[in-house]
Amino acid sequence: MIFSRKRAGGGRQGRDERATEVLDGHDAEGSSGPERGPYDVAEAPDGVQRLDLGSLQIPAVADVEVRVQADPQGVIQQVVLVHGESALQLGVFAAPRSEGIWDEVREEIRQSLFNDGVAAQEVQGEYGPELRARVRTPDGLTDLRFVGVDGPRWMVRGVYQGAAATDPATAGPLAECLDGLVVDRGQEAKPVREPLPLRLPREVADQAGEGDPGAPGPIGA
Repeated sequence: MIFSRKRAGGGRQGRDERATEVLDGHDAEGSSGPERGPYDVAEAPDGVQRLDLGSLQIPAVADVEVRVQADPQGVIQQVVLVHGESALQLGVFAAPRSEGIWDEVREEIRQSLFNDGVAAQEVQGEYGPELRARVRTPDGLTDLRFVGVDGPRWMVRGVYQGAAATDPATAGPLAECLDGLVVDRGQEAKPVREPLPLRLPREVADQAGEGDPGAPGPIGA
């Protein structure tokens, strides 16, 4: 069951540098919240239209299509954002309270690619170390860029494909979605690296249940 929705409106209000500790550990205005996401739900800015998928809330960005693959019960297996010839696949995972897991996950991705005969290059990106690789698919060679962001007890993994994988400057609206992403980790204890639960909005799941489970349809209005 695959649903898609093209997001409209909600344009970016400027690309701020990712929040860092400066001088006395506070930003210029004394706010303790980050200037750019992905945000924890406790720090997310108000007044932003978002698609609520449970653990992930995706901001509305013009000309970005949200493609969600879900089972008949509305449990989501895959979330992919598409803009032009580029795509961004999103995943969110449980992490320990004490430390992030992207360094470890990144090394495992590199090793997995190596085992498949693919060399991955590590570069510094907006969010820190990321991996770039070119893999062979049924459609030919495909460029991938793996990005990871550690948050409080969660980690977001993004995989760019297409032009945005080789030239981050072309990511545009997809990068805007990542910057505005909100993670709702919840309080329930979960094993480290377990995917956090993603579900279709209730009204969408109900709508899907009334139709053909195998047919694509729109998410929301």
